[in-house]
Amino acid sequence: MKNKKLWLVGLLVVAFVVLLRLLPVDDWLKSLQSWIESLGALAPIVYVAVYVATTLLLIPGSVLTIGAAGIFTFWKAFAVVVVGANLGALAAFLLTRTFLRERVAMWAAGNPKFAALDRAIGREGFKMVLLVRLSPVFPFTLLNYFLGLTTVRVSSYVLANLIGMLPGTFLYVYIGATARDALSAGARGTGAWELALRVVGLLATIAVVALVTRTARKALAQVEHESVEVVPDTNTQGA
Repeated sequence: MKNKKLWLVGLLVVAFVVLLRLLPVDDWLKSLQSWIESLGALAPIVYVAVYVATTLLLIPGSVLTIGAAGIFTFWKAFAVVVVGANLGALAAFLLTRTFLRERVAMWAAGNPKFAALDRAIGREGFKMVLLVRLSPVFPFTLLNYFLGLTTVRVSSYVLANLIGMLPGTFLYVYIGATARDALSAGARGTGAWELALRVVGLLATIAVVALVTRTARKALAQVEHESVEVVPDTNTQGA
């Protein structure tokens, strides 16, 4: 399980590069980039709106995250994804707190892992939200709704989300930027050294994110274990 994430990310990078070679991705990206650029100052806003919509519809945003680097500059893509992902997460959270509580409660009812998480969040809201973002034990889009069932404060939820999403977002945007550079270098027939540096940077980023994720997973497991231990035994109390 520890190495599965690394293998998954590696396969994703390889698959993405292969698709770049086999499909007319360059033409597609140029067309999409031209359309985005035609929107002028509205381009980042439109991308954020699309990201929010896909998050609410429980559609994984990894493709949008990687694709952002093919449309915007690296740091603008990073900013757009961070804003879109966090706004989408907040919108889903607030929907659970208002209109969708009963339905989301039905989704979460049969999930024992969420029950343990809920108890832990009752004691350490900010810390637990941060840990589950750094070590995703639930799908990102579904967790946004689940966390609306907990007692965590909105301010703690927003701040923990923002911090916890940064490593993964950086990694996926970096993957997109590396794929974009690989495509550009192939088209020009130059830039091999720059591309090699980019790949080395990507591998270093993967290693750092993997370390952060592993550390967060261990901390999360420990807190969940402690949460289970402090649950009162009703049978003993009633004896």
